[in-house]
Amino acid sequence: MNTATKRVTESDCLLFFKVMADDTRLKIILMLMCESELCVCELTHALELSQPKISRHIALLKKQQLLSERKSGRWVYYSMAKPLSQWKQAVIKSCFEENLPVIDECLKNLAMMGERPARTQQCCN
Repeated sequence: MNTATKRVTESDCLLFFKVMADDTRLKIILMLMCESELCVCELTHALELSQPKISRHIALLKKQQLLSERKSGRWVYYSMAKPLSQWKQAVIKSCFEENLPVIDECLKNLAMMGERPARTQQCCN
């Protein structure tokens, strides 16, 4: 591996772990692994945080190409980006499998909203 490639790889690795080291961003990733896709209002309710705060965290995750978005009318739904590099997938999958209790409270909050489409009607109107 040449020096330029090594620096890019190290930088990508470092940025990935920096973005994943934040409690809110980690919970967003773990919830998306569990739920497949969520909108900002669902994340706001589940994490009990403000919409601007959630949006800032989503922007950082998107900047690192960890999230994809799907627009439906005026709403945007987020999911894990495809494709992610194999090592990132492995890290996220392992973290998800070994640390599900980290998002227990968030999942309970989300469950209190009901299932889609009722959940979407409740928060996305």
